[in-house]
Order: sequence, then structure tokens, then C-alpha cells
Amino acid sequence: MADTTQVINRADVAPNRKRGGDIRVTLSGRTAGATSGFGGTLRLEPGEYVSEHYHPYSEEFVHVVRGDLEMRVEGRPHALGPDDSILVPIGHRHRLVNVGDSTALVVFHLSPLAPRPELGHVDTEPLPSAGEGG
Repeated sequence: MADTTQVINRADVAPNRKRGGDIRVTLSGRTAGATSGFGGTLRLEPGEYVSEHYHPYSEEFVHVVRGDLEMRVEGRPHALGPDDSILVPIGHRHRLVNVGDSTALVVFHLSPLAPRPELGHVDTEPLPSAGEGG
């Protein structure tokens, strides 16, 4: 069997800023042939946030590498710092904000996949870009 393992660098993936921050899906079906989920990194500047949403088919695994963040899950705040991890259950509304004074770095993974990509996220608040003309 041929080794098809790939290394994907975040710089090789275009940022997604639709929900806020700099989200880069580095491991997915498109980038690495993943079949069970997808993951990547998120960078948030001080005060930046990822707007509230939920995943009707996927759990989200979140691990903070650096920064001070607040994750609201179903409206309940959770303080997160370096080396903290949190699991967001399927269907739970969540929102992440950088409450610190430096750039935050988060690693995330979602699994299982939604039946189709457009079904993977349901937005429950206006997107940050909506107020910025984007």
C-alpha cells in the first residue's frame, strides 16, 4: 500500500473569516483525504470572536495553545487558557471570544461529518462580516 500521508501547513490554506477570526481548515477531505471529520487552527486577536453557531451533526473538540478566551456553550461562560480543552456537544450553541490582550491560538477538530458541508454549521447570531460590509 502506498503512503499517501500529507503534511499541510496553515500558510497553505486560505483563511475563512466569515464567522470571525482567522480560521484555517488544514485537515479535511479536500486537503488530506479525511473521511471522518475535519480540523485546523483558529487565531483570534484581542476582542475578536467567532459568532455563535451550532453543529447539528458534529462534536467540536477545542484545545487552546495560547491566549485567554471565553467559550459560551448554551449561554454558559467557560474561561479557557493555554493547555485547556473543551468539548462542545452536537447541537449546542457556542461562541468564542478572545478576552486577553494578545493573539490567541486554538486547535479544533469536528467529527463526524455532516451529510453535506453546507449542513455543518447553523448560525444563531449575525456574522461579524455582516456589520463590516462583507
